[in-house]
Amino acid sequence: MCAPFDTSSMECMIAVENLTKRYGDYTAVDDVSFVCKPGQVTGFLGPNGAGKSTTMRIIAGLTPATSGSATVGGRAYSGIPNPATRVGVLLDASAQHAGRTGAEVLTLTAMTLGMPRSRVDEVLEMVSLNAEEARRRVRNYSLGMRQRLGIANALLGDPEILILDEPANGLDPAGIHWMRTLLRDYADRGGTVLLSSHLLHEIEIVADDIVVIGHGRIVAQGTKQELLAGTGARVAATDDTALWRALHAAGLRAEKVAGGGFTVDASPADVGRIAFEARIQLVELRAGDGARLEEIFLQLTQQTQREQPAHLGVPA
Repeated sequence: MCAPFDTSSMECMIAVENLTKRYGDYTAVDDVSFVCKPGQVTGFLGPNGAGKSTTMRIIAGLTPATSGSATVGGRAYSGIPNPATRVGVLLDASAQHAGRTGAEVLTLTAMTLGMPRSRVDEVLEMVSLNAEEARRRVRNYSLGMRQRLGIANALLGDPEILILDEPANGLDPAGIHWMRTLLRDYADRGGTVLLSSHLLHEIEIVADDIVVIGHGRIVAQGTKQELLAGTGARVAATDDTALWRALHAAGLRAEKVAGGGFTVDASPADVGRIAFEARIQLVELRAGDGARLEEIFLQLTQQTQREQPAHLGVPA
């Protein structure tokens, strides 16, 4: 693959500061701030209509901000000379000329960027589009093939930064694994990746940092380890009934766990002290399990979900 990127001057960083975008009375993005660092994949999550795509379009210079700023390497996208050689962007895989072949689409981009024709063959190999597929017209591509072509277009200028909006749409499991490997290798070479996806499991695997947005506002952000870290304690005793009573008497909430024991919203040290004072023999005591990204996502965005469950039957 290509040589490592030179990130010594932090010119690969994406910085979004107090970004706001209004359409009349509707606020699509509301005072959003976050940073994407070199060498890391930043997962950008949120329900439909949360403001992800609008934010990414502003970063890519396609939509003007109402206020705030979005910079790449310290400058606006529009101020970067030959920007596609610095920033690779894929926002809509379907927005490609349906009457051209995949190779023609990439060749025209290469000519625009001043890249050699040999680079087209390199990126086709990177995204696993073979010679026969490259000669096929885009109208005959599956969605997954269009995604691969769009990623090839984004990689053509060998940029230090990738901005990808739902790039795994239409990919089969093998394609998703390929995408994960590609992005991980790209970041490991010092590149910066901003990745929006509704495939939470994939974000959980590949992302280093996570930004969660809902109704246009940031509802959580941090490293994956910080957001998914375990909280509370997991505890079990020879007499769970006695343990539950002791925890309840101490004002702690205990939730039963399949197979025995409880999760408790308290530190293992506090739970152990309560059990010791009540002379209850414990068979398990440890820090609580880390949550899955899906659980965190649903908790953080429950007030901003477009699809809410229907309540059927007779009210209690």
